[in-house]
Amino acid sequence: MGVLLTKAAQWTTASSGTGKLEFTPMNEFLLKGILCFVEQFNFQHPQEAEHVFEEPLQWITTLVASDFKTDYDISGDVQSQEKDSEGHSLLQLSPPTVCVRSFSQLCKLVHLAGDKKLEEVRACLEENRDPLVKILGPFFANIMERGTVHTQDQAKDSEVKVRLFHLLQNMDKQLLANLLEEISEWLDPTSVKNEVELLKQFCTEGEKKVLKTVRYTSDYEFSNGCRAPLWRQLHGEICYLIIEPYDSEDFYITCSNAGVFLNGVGEQSGYDRTSDVYKDLVTLLKSRSPHFAENINNQVQWNIDRFTVINKKHPYRCPLLLQVVKSTLICSLLFSKDPARAMQVETFSESSSESEEEDEQLERRPENNIDLPAEYWQIQKLVKYLKGGDQTATVLTLCAMMDLNLMQETCQLAIRDVGGLEVLINLLDTDEVKCKIGSLKILRKISNNVQICRTTVEMGGLRCIVKILDSPVKELKALAAETIANIARFRRARRTVRQYDGIKKLVKLLDCVPNLTRLTADQEKDVDVARCGALALWSCSKSTKNKEAIRKAGGIPLLGRLLKSPHENMLIPVVGTLQECASEVSYRIAIQTEGMIKDLVKNLSSDNDELQMHCASAIFKCAEDQETRDLVRKYRGLQPLVLLLGKAENKQLLAAATGAIWKCSISMENVAKLQEYKALEILVGLLSDQPEEVLVNVVGALGEFAQIPANRATIRKYGGIKPLVNLLTGTNQALLVNVTKAVGACATDKDNMAFIDSLDGVRLVWSLLKNPSTDVQSSAAWALCPCIENAKDAGEMVRSLVGGLELIVNLLKSTNNEVLASICAAITKIAKDKENLAVLTDHGVVPLLARLTNTSDDRLRYNLAGAIGHCCMWGSNRVSFGDTGAVAPLVHYLKSKDSAVHKSTAMALYQLSKDPNNCITMHEKGVVKILKCNGQESHIHSHQWLNKYC
Repeated sequence: MGVLLTKAAQWTTASSGTGKLEFTPMNEFLLKGILCFVEQFNFQHPQEAEHVFEEPLQWITTLVASDFKTDYDISGDVQSQEKDSEGHSLLQLSPPTVCVRSFSQLCKLVHLAGDKKLEEVRACLEENRDPLVKILGPFFANIMERGTVHTQDQAKDSEVKVRLFHLLQNMDKQLLANLLEEISEWLDPTSVKNEVELLKQFCTEGEKKVLKTVRYTSDYEFSNGCRAPLWRQLHGEICYLIIEPYDSEDFYITCSNAGVFLNGVGEQSGYDRTSDVYKDLVTLLKSRSPHFAENINNQVQWNIDRFTVINKKHPYRCPLLLQVVKSTLICSLLFSKDPARAMQVETFSESSSESEEEDEQLERRPENNIDLPAEYWQIQKLVKYLKGGDQTATVLTLCAMMDLNLMQETCQLAIRDVGGLEVLINLLDTDEVKCKIGSLKILRKISNNVQICRTTVEMGGLRCIVKILDSPVKELKALAAETIANIARFRRARRTVRQYDGIKKLVKLLDCVPNLTRLTADQEKDVDVARCGALALWSCSKSTKNKEAIRKAGGIPLLGRLLKSPHENMLIPVVGTLQECASEVSYRIAIQTEGMIKDLVKNLSSDNDELQMHCASAIFKCAEDQETRDLVRKYRGLQPLVLLLGKAENKQLLAAATGAIWKCSISMENVAKLQEYKALEILVGLLSDQPEEVLVNVVGALGEFAQIPANRATIRKYGGIKPLVNLLTGTNQALLVNVTKAVGACATDKDNMAFIDSLDGVRLVWSLLKNPSTDVQSSAAWALCPCIENAKDAGEMVRSLVGGLELIVNLLKSTNNEVLASICAAITKIAKDKENLAVLTDHGVVPLLARLTNTSDDRLRYNLAGAIGHCCMWGSNRVSFGDTGAVAPLVHYLKSKDSAVHKSTAMALYQLSKDPNNCITMHEKGVVKILKCNGQESHIHSHQWLNKYC
């Protein structure tokens, strides 16, 4: 609550103690987050909830005495029956003032407030502007303000207060993180940072100095990179600058998502805009500082071929490009409204690489100094006619523009550069259908350019396009949906479509009759509208929230109906949407229940590679579930999948087909069927010269095939062992997980194990225990178990691995239960060799195993008990287990519902019982009664131990 109230909350005044929280969306967000924290605190952290505050929180409440019932004395002033060590009530109400001394009472109060609970939280925070000081004292409040805490400092106060401090700190960070995440989706401070850093290059000494200083007004930077207060970030503001020129007063500048402008800070009028909005800092400075304008032109080259003049409605764009020349940064500010001034720019290398495809991309233009094509100037003239012509002229101009090559990037960006994009968007708000159709046809084509897509969204064009989805004109709806399909390739666009109810409107477009053999002209239009709607949903479905919106809008049954269409151009976007959404469990269930698996299997035999790829990909995702795997087999989909392996030149199709085979082979019934089609031999042949996305799936499938003993020999026969071992040296974590599983499965065959050992495979698997991924660690440890068990001389093999046993023991310090379970399983195998067990003991395996015994994870319990039982067979280890408190928790394992846990635990207790003190501990914990209740479910060792020692 410290950082929240000082850096995020919006107050009516700046003076401490007198301001009120403004009624703004940000404050509403913060108050709801704090309320949720307080409401759940008493149940989630009962011990910390009882902690008495250093000072009580007091405020004017809406509650009256009659609102308090049990647990309160209401004879006079309302007082809680709970009191602190000095006899003060933890809650006291002297209307209208309430005084609260613990989170327990605070939680009860907000529950009593009912629908006024948010009002109570607001009043509490307004009256207690620094609640941390009152809750924890000034020492902890200061630490939280700094954001750090030290162990020596913590030791000065109680353990409960330290835990409470961390809970409040985590809540503070979480709420800020959530808030910043919302804001960060539409603010990009990177471009501003780059421009500021480059402008600072002009503040250096010498003739090149054109500015005195460039500095931020705040040194505090939020995690999203912005420096403006959070409530100003909601207005699109990124940071504030003070730029000191040579020939005028200091400029106080606001950098925002809409551009840059002078603010009123220097004139004591706050954040208010006091100038026009400029597209970038250079333009602003040139218009305000003659000295800057005169000197900058001697150093900066302006080139219209590289970047675009952005009007006021366009978002903030960094016009600067970092250039590496002799290890120093120089500036290339590439803007010009006059083509005659365009000049050749030296070659450059970019200083940063692109992130993922849907993130902000730098605009790329040709490097060479070439003349602008004739289409550029033609488009410039046509846009002028669009701006000033009547309806007839507008339609004719749109037709003329359509005759140009609008798929060429130069033409696409030219439309934007000369203001044509804004005109096209404005035409969508007219009542003229022909103008709308012409505009959408152009937008549909040029929206293949990512820069055009972003600018369209930022100018509000997507709202107009979504609105057209309600039009009664079918051609308009189809064009609008197809344009949305192009634009919704990045996150902000997908979110915008959802916010304007575009998902619901697109789902409605799917309602048509596509399965008739003969369609009327009107029905054909309906089918085309549905196809375009499916295309748009396909693009939008890359968002998790949009997937849920599609489901809620009733999209699944409509997609299922369209899946029966005989037209490939309809099926591709429909199956594409389904396979995108199949990552969600709700969709996988719906795909099963709506009978779509049959249609997906049917379309695997299509002649269209893209359709086959999407169908296989959908099965790949859906086959996580047993029922889907059975349905694929039932509808004879396994053979078409194997046939797709023959199209090895199409890597996307091959990745989808191998993925589907991998998931289907989780069911052994499917493995037997796949063997009839010689799938195993084909998969072994795909172990080399394939991209990683294919190898992950191929190796995953081989790991499942190898669960059947006969297939392990087949893998060796067709030369699969060596390429599998070679893949152990890779870095792809998903591939390493699957490879270790496959190698481990193959190692259960003694002949395979000998071959693996000869290829140094065991050492490679062991080395993967050092991998930072816990998935790789656990998979490698599981693979070591059959390797050790089936090695000709397992003890010597393990000892030959320098540092291997120490690595195994150190992994017992992991916090991941799967890693711990697999390491315990490996220790069980290793400990069968006395020399190796002695080394494990020297490395401290006993106390580390004992520390894990309080787990409730049955998988870990089973392997842990096995490791403890085998480790008891050396020296005084069984005594050490008793001394470290491992015996009592093991007795409770016998209450598990897993009979396998009973067996391994009984064996461990049998070994531990050979020490008298351990027997006493077991007896005290009621082991005899538990064993008698378990009866035949426990292992024979339990009865031997019971009869002999108890």
